[in-house]
Amino acid sequence: MKLVFIHGAPAAGKLTTAKALLAQTSGRLFDNHAAIDVARTVFDFGAPGFWDLVQTVRTSVLDAALDQGLQLLVMTFVYVDPIDLPTFEQFEAIVKRHGGELLPVFLTCSTEEIVRRVGTPDRAARRKMMSETGVRQFLEEHRVSAVPRPNCLVLDSEANSAETNAQAIIRRFDLV
Repeated sequence: MKLVFIHGAPAAGKLTTAKALLAQTSGRLFDNHAAIDVARTVFDFGAPGFWDLVQTVRTSVLDAALDQGLQLLVMTFVYVDPIDLPTFEQFEAIVKRHGGELLPVFLTCSTEEIVRRVGTPDRAARRKMMSETGVRQFLEEHRVSAVPRPNCLVLDSEANSAETNAQAIIRRFDLV
């Protein structure tokens, strides 16, 4: 299996890029908010046990997809350095254990563009971060960056369309 790990700041276009990629390839989507939504059914956001459950869902989904021989899984994630490195390494270990390949993609975007995007109706429907104040505070307090891997593809989601970025991912990682 190939795991395309699309990461970036909130509202950087991760889900939009993932959907564009899957419109051009044959694979499945594991949006980061699917795991968060499961945890929200049991806990308040951020309550004790919340993030542990989120990670349990994430790793269970990866294991199940790999166990069933899924060829391509596209996963979205907000990677904050260095806090999320152990989580990323856990994903890597699962993929490696199954003989798969983890393909990291980092989406860059200016803070101004993120602020413009953060209030969209789609984000409201998905219960994602929606306020300008919240996203600015998040970006000031956290170092959103590319995972520290030499094969990480960095793409600009402000300058390029999701479809253009999807084509770059396909070319770079030979997904067709």
